[in-house]
Formats: sequence, C-alpha cells, structure tokens
Amino acid sequence: MRIDIRPIGNSLGVILPRPVLKSWGVGEGDQLELTDKGLRPSRKGGLAPRELDELKRSIALAVVRDFTPAQIRAQILANLHRWRKQGAWVSAYDEWREIVERGDDGELFAAMLGRDDNATRLRESMPFVGLLPQSEVRRLHEEASA
Repeated sequence: MRIDIRPIGNSLGVILPRPVLKSWGVGEGDQLELTDKGLRPSRKGGLAPRELDELKRSIALAVVRDFTPAQIRAQILANLHRWRKQGAWVSAYDEWREIVERGDDGELFAAMLGRDDNATRLRESMPFVGLLPQSEVRRLHEEASA
C-alpha cells in the first residue's frame, strides 16, 4: 500500500487507513514507533492482540502436531480438574470441557486451530498447556517477538 506524505499544519505527515490501524490493534490515543525500517505499533510490554493469538495458534499447532487427540483431551481434562479445584475458573473452560467430552476430533482441532472469532476467544483460555517442553514454548515466544 502506498500512502502519500501531506502537509499537516506546519509539518508533514501521513494518514493511516482505519483497517491498517485495526489490524495493528491500535486506535486513537495509542502510539506508533518510528524506526529506520518503518512505522509500527508500540510494544506495550507484549504482543499486539493479533500477534498474541498467532502465538497461541502456533502453540496449539505444535501440540496437534506432536500429540494424539486422546493425549490432548487427557491433558485438557487434567488441567480443568486442577483449575476448578484451585478456584481458577472462567466460562470458556466449560466450553472446552464440553468439546472434549463430545469426543469429536474435528471440533477439538477447530477450537485449537481455527481462525474464526469463537476459536480465537477459546484460545484466550488454552487448557492444553503443559504438553510441550518449556524449550519449545520459549522458542515459539521468541519467534513471535522477533
């Protein structure tokens, strides 16, 4: 996309299209960083929402690649049981439990890997943590932050 540089007051500037700002996860009042490589959203101590979901999706993909649906279900149920006992429960965990109990691999994989709003929302509360080695999770975090 080409954007014209235009006069803004006594300075020069650019006007960024709303869809670009939305895809970056920024809006009015947020800041952008200007580097020698271009303009980008400021890091707010972490990843932008879209980048964070892509990280979670890459973790889910690694889990699906390395473990059977039965192993994934067992880990999810173990985590959910432990979290309920500890009082750390959110409504998304009820949805994950229902998905696991129905036993449909396609539904499980759709929740873990889908790009739709429901899958994105469910990935915000991933109950399949603990399957991947920490070194693999660290590597995925580093790739997402690069």
